[in-house]
Amino acid sequence: MNKKNLLTVIGFAIIAAAGAGFLVLGPFAGQKNQERRRTRIIIPEETGAGMYSSSGEQMTYEDGTAARAVMDEGDLIISVLTGDFDGDPAEEQIAAFRSLHEMESPVYVSFIDYDETEKEYRRVWTAPTAATRPGTVSLFTQDLIGDRSLCVILTGMNSQDKHTMTVFRLSAAAAFSIIAEIRIDGSIKIQETERSQAYHQGIAGDKSFTITAYGYDTDSENILDQLEITYAFNPERKRYEQTGITRLPGSQIEQRRLRELLSGEKGVFENFISGLWYYVIPQGSPDQRQYIYFDPGGREVVFVSDEAQQVFTWQNSNPTRYGLYIASQNISVTTLRRFLDIELESLDSIRVKVFEDVRLKIAVSAAWDGSYRRASISPRTIEENENTVAPPFDALYDSSLGRLRFFPSGEYELSSGGAAHRGRYVFFRANGEELLELRPEGESPFPEANGGAGAARTVYRVEPPVVSASTDGATGEVPPPEALGLFRVRLSAAGIQELHEGALALTRAQE
Repeated sequence: MNKKNLLTVIGFAIIAAAGAGFLVLGPFAGQKNQERRRTRIIIPEETGAGMYSSSGEQMTYEDGTAARAVMDEGDLIISVLTGDFDGDPAEEQIAAFRSLHEMESPVYVSFIDYDETEKEYRRVWTAPTAATRPGTVSLFTQDLIGDRSLCVILTGMNSQDKHTMTVFRLSAAAAFSIIAEIRIDGSIKIQETERSQAYHQGIAGDKSFTITAYGYDTDSENILDQLEITYAFNPERKRYEQTGITRLPGSQIEQRRLRELLSGEKGVFENFISGLWYYVIPQGSPDQRQYIYFDPGGREVVFVSDEAQQVFTWQNSNPTRYGLYIASQNISVTTLRRFLDIELESLDSIRVKVFEDVRLKIAVSAAWDGSYRRASISPRTIEENENTVAPPFDALYDSSLGRLRFFPSGEYELSSGGAAHRGRYVFFRANGEELLELRPEGESPFPEANGGAGAARTVYRVEPPVVSASTDGATGEVPPPEALGLFRVRLSAAGIQELHEGALALTRAQE
């Protein structure tokens, strides 16, 4: 989707019947469960100096991918956890890797400990997992049992497009044993429950968490019917065992269309979810304060809520039995990755499960799990408003921020204090207002209008009109205004929100 069409669809979605919103970037904040140590998942082919926004973030990345023990030739590191896992003075590591020498190599997990005798780190234990696709892997630790023992959990997908979860438990003898290994054509989730204050204070243990897996109901003719399979920890056998099965009826949809969408053919389900989707509250009505925008063409996933607007690069996706599994990376905080397990509920609704994978401590803003309904934007509305984007022009302006140059290519340059900041701009009209969007390359030189430091898009209300003047003219071309007043605003599903700040005055300058 090109820039013009994207802005047209999003801008006029604000006033559409479904109340669709305009997408703007703001700071992302993600929540980390206090019982988990999480790490960023690394896609090896994407490494490079250009990935990092700061030297500190690069150090964090390097620490998360460097194994302290010598690995075998051909072992490719996917993810590393570093910390005190066995209570001794030295740090240990848990590393996930795969072997390039094996055609269908599983993802392996190794425990790396410090050898006091040899005065070096070495691998003391290695075991394969059920996952085979590195780009889908998430590695973390958690006390699943409730006895404060260390459980190493690796989730991911295998070559049959099934979700997998492998759980290892560290015993008192510093040896690991497998206590769960699940493969299923649906999703897998740890059912966390609130634990007692005594547990959190280290006084007593508590109940173990259960694991729930969702799979295809082979006895049903409806593709969307699922089985909910529950696994609980058996303390006598010291492993998770199946304890119950519940049938979950799915929506009754025309089965031929379902088979087309869920065929696994590349791009089919991606094209289906392309566009704007609203969160649906449990009572069944859409919540216009939270939505997700999927842009498979631009390889972006955008999360928007009242508190934050977050843009993620769509890194890769894999078809599943019920939809799509997407791995994405925040464009501002590259140590933050987000996995989306998307399942089809009906032809206008999807169910989304979001898994955070963050190495930095970031606060949370919104919970994204739940059902989403497609935002309705009629083709007629889009067609009637095709010309609400003004053509780029060539003009130079002075302002309190510096000298701002608009180029006819749709790019701009802001010169201030000997530094030049470049980006792209567009004048457009939405909800009866003239607006200007500035999207800088890299860190924004403008005051952040959309949620805090690091925002990559800034939106202003413009006076006098630029779009109306250009579209109402006989030739569609008008000279650039001699002066412009820019007033910062925020665009959301609720419409255009004034921030009530002083105007940024632009005055035409001589070449």
